[in-house]
Amino acid sequence: MDYRTAFLAKPGAPFRLADCDAGFHNAFSSRSEAQPEIDAQLKRMGNLQEKLYAERRHSLLIVLQGIDAAGKDGVCWHVLKGMGPQGCHVHAFKVPSDEEKAHDFLWRIHPHTPALGSVAVFNRSHYEAVLVERVHDLVPEQVWKHRYETINDFERGLELSGTTILKFFLFISKDEQLKRFGDRLDDPDRHWKISESDYTERARWDDYMAAYDDMIGRCSTEHAPWYVIPSNHKWFRDLAISQIIANTLQDMDLRPPEPNVDIAAIRKLYAAEVAKAKKDK
Repeated sequence: MDYRTAFLAKPGAPFRLADCDAGFHNAFSSRSEAQPEIDAQLKRMGNLQEKLYAERRHSLLIVLQGIDAAGKDGVCWHVLKGMGPQGCHVHAFKVPSDEEKAHDFLWRIHPHTPALGSVAVFNRSHYEAVLVERVHDLVPEQVWKHRYETINDFERGLELSGTTILKFFLFISKDEQLKRFGDRLDDPDRHWKISESDYTERARWDDYMAAYDDMIGRCSTEHAPWYVIPSNHKWFRDLAISQIIANTLQDMDLRPPEPNVDIAAIRKLYAAEVAKAKKDK
């Protein structure tokens, strides 16, 4: 199954999360069964990213969005470990600072977009401006409702400059979120991730779902599509995302640059050094 086709939010069409199955896991039944395929996709992803870094004609922006506990950090740990750290960076967008709030909402975003040859990962992103700020009435409706078009124009500009954009919405059910909150309580090593807002935000679940529907429906475009990833099963989330990233890199037809030295001459130098090393032993 090509997960790009399966989980694409069709550009230009209305979208409803209520029509999606957060528990979908294709033909796989467990992480142990899916792991060989995950490992194969991570290897593909790493090999292709190395070519992206060497060629320096393209860049890749990966956007991760989802409700609390959907697995954004998990994707960073378990999928993006397949990327070489020299050519990949992750930026987690927190509550805007006073300086950031004094500028337009995209001001803090642009410096973290990827340079040619690089991969940038946004753990949360510019879409917070049509999610949290909408749900909590931090800005008037007449402000946030115009931001969808601004975001589409921003992403179109990135695409025209050589950046391919992949946007992943990690979809979990309300019951699965509560289960994950319980898992955190049972694991002292993850207590640092717990906050009271986890529970106060659950009261706004329906408001967030409506905001996500609009975000995906209005901002899944040909140049920057949204993929809605069933994420109740963490291992399937990892499989789907790694395959989509690897297939997208594959389609770039990445080619390492031509050498800037005479390879035949370098071979002679190398052979001479090998012969000298053997003689000196």
